[in-house]
Amino acid sequence: MTIKERYEGILEYFNEAQPNPETELQHHNPFQLLVAVMLSAQCTDKRVNIVTPPLFEAYPTPQAMAAASVEDILEYVKSVSYPNSKAAHLRQMAQKLVEEYNGQVPDNMKDLTSLPGVGRKTANVVMGAAFGKATIPVDTHVYRVSHRLGLSQGKTPNDVEKDLSRHIPAELRFKAHHWILLHGRYVCKALRPDCLNCGIQQYCKQYSK
Repeated sequence: MTIKERYEGILEYFNEAQPNPETELQHHNPFQLLVAVMLSAQCTDKRVNIVTPPLFEAYPTPQAMAAASVEDILEYVKSVSYPNSKAAHLRQMAQKLVEEYNGQVPDNMKDLTSLPGVGRKTANVVMGAAFGKATIPVDTHVYRVSHRLGLSQGKTPNDVEKDLSRHIPAELRFKAHHWILLHGRYVCKALRPDCLNCGIQQYCKQYSK
């Protein structure tokens, strides 16, 4: 099987099985999405979705969050992973949005990654989900599943992102991110991949071994 055939088969399956995948992080605007993605680092979306409603009620705008203390924000996010650093980053991020971006979330990689606590993966999620950009965020699920399927042998998340971007059409890239992520979350799990109930096992490099 060629790499082209592998990609085409996997993308065709997902496009039929999940034509409109969406992020599981609950949000209503780019600012809320940015906050939720920052909180989701090494934390489940389920936990983040419990934390964010009262957080957004208390701080609905960058201006409101920028005016809060780190200690106040921490009270809302203390049940997520690394709460102290995340609370500090949220306040610093909101302050920079207010001071340099007129309270608006930027739509490009350079400006997003200039915000405290925002790395390439987070920026890619925001650019794709909030602004419709053709991005492929690579988290631990996307990294793992891409290697198992044989879509990439990249040694870093950036390498995997480049491989996926090279083979996936622009109009499908952000969808493909969701497809691979959700497949890793619910089927191709880290410790116990459910290969017998996997719809793409015939395209999987690891399964064929």
